[in-house]
Amino acid sequence: MAKQPVLTPQADDFPRWYQDVVAKAELADNGPARGTQIIRPYGYALWERMVAEVDERIKAAGAENASFPLFIPQSYLTREADHVEGFAPELAVVTHGGGKELEEPLVVRPTSETVIGEYMARWINSYRDLPMLLNQWANVVRWELRPRLFLRSTEFLWQEGHTAHVDQADAAAYAHRILRDVYEDFMVSVLALPVVVGRKTPDERFPGATNTMTCEAMMGDGKALQMGTSHELGQNFARAFDIRYQDAEATEQLAWTTSWGVSTRMMGGLIMGHGDDAGLRLPPRVAATQVAVLVVRDGDGVGERAHLVTEALRTAGLRVTLDDRTDVGFGRRATAWELKGVPVRIELGPRDLADEQATVVRRDRGEKATVGLGGLVDHVVGLMDEIQDAMLAAARARRDERTVDTTTVAEATEAARTGFARIAWDAIDDEALAAMKADGITVRCLQGPDGEVATSDDQPGAVATVARAY
Repeated sequence: MAKQPVLTPQADDFPRWYQDVVAKAELADNGPARGTQIIRPYGYALWERMVAEVDERIKAAGAENASFPLFIPQSYLTREADHVEGFAPELAVVTHGGGKELEEPLVVRPTSETVIGEYMARWINSYRDLPMLLNQWANVVRWELRPRLFLRSTEFLWQEGHTAHVDQADAAAYAHRILRDVYEDFMVSVLALPVVVGRKTPDERFPGATNTMTCEAMMGDGKALQMGTSHELGQNFARAFDIRYQDAEATEQLAWTTSWGVSTRMMGGLIMGHGDDAGLRLPPRVAATQVAVLVVRDGDGVGERAHLVTEALRTAGLRVTLDDRTDVGFGRRATAWELKGVPVRIELGPRDLADEQATVVRRDRGEKATVGLGGLVDHVVGLMDEIQDAMLAAARARRDERTVDTTTVAEATEAARTGFARIAWDAIDDEALAAMKADGITVRCLQGPDGEVATSDDQPGAVATVARAY
């Protein structure tokens, strides 16, 4: 018999545990070129669920999907100085094509502000064309020095939204709407990951942006993971790419633009935010398989009944997989589904069938219950929201327990070794900021005294959340 999958305990070596889960849950593998990744079918099914949920919210916010080229003329990037400077170390550049040296090198897109800005300038003429709200689902390339599957890879999948507006207020409101109504709502209500939402400090800001806002989640080891960002670009890109429009008085104006994105990094957040020593733990709303029905041992009509149970659950709207591979040991199969984090496992064998019942196992708590077959569907349907809510509550409690309010930089630095620290932003001077960075600790975001996103880099009473981060 093949050996059961064994994971490194989180307490022994969290990074190794993460690598074990990614490999043994069959989520992803390293690609042949350094830093690239291959997302395996089970991992890609999770990504497809994320795409569907985020895309629905993006469209509800009024944006339309489009597709832009993978290759961008190098001259496009040089037209926005801060942007090209920020991305220069990460660029992959194509100098030859068709056996010849190219007249102008092509950059493999690290992000698409420049090429989309070029075409927005062509398509926008009047205020009637605004706001222009575009989004694309694509792959991008950033030359990563320390690659890690899902978290940092040379090539990764994401969505990138790009919009143009009549004024700063409209652009700012839309960037904030994406942050809250799309990203935060998805992360909390689907991924069951509570996030700290705030403003990035100037040195953490997206290259070329006037404001970057972020969603920061706490992972199982207490570190922060930047799950998604939304940027106000001011008029920087509009000026560089001549994105102008005529207002109602026929006066020419520069547009105001935004960009925003989430990526396969959310897969890493899902793994590290909920996983335990047995593997993944998936919230039902993102799980590609919500219920696994396992035939313990065939015979006496068990296989047929398991098929009927599976179809009844599907008819009730659940995503269900029937595992009737009785040529594979039951213990091995049960362990594999546990490793893959399926929210509910139903076990049905000859004895269960004789008693008109089944064993129902919750992955989030490891609890087992005996449920009559007559009420099985209703019971499992009811578990979906119960598990979803319980996982969010547990993640929020874990984050809150490991978040400390501090008054000095020394206290914040110490607290950030094991979780999040909150400290008055005006208590961190440049010297303290440099010292924290040298210790691997960064300011993740700024919030106002009301807990909302800070309105400026120096808002009175602003509070900084500091932590170690991926």
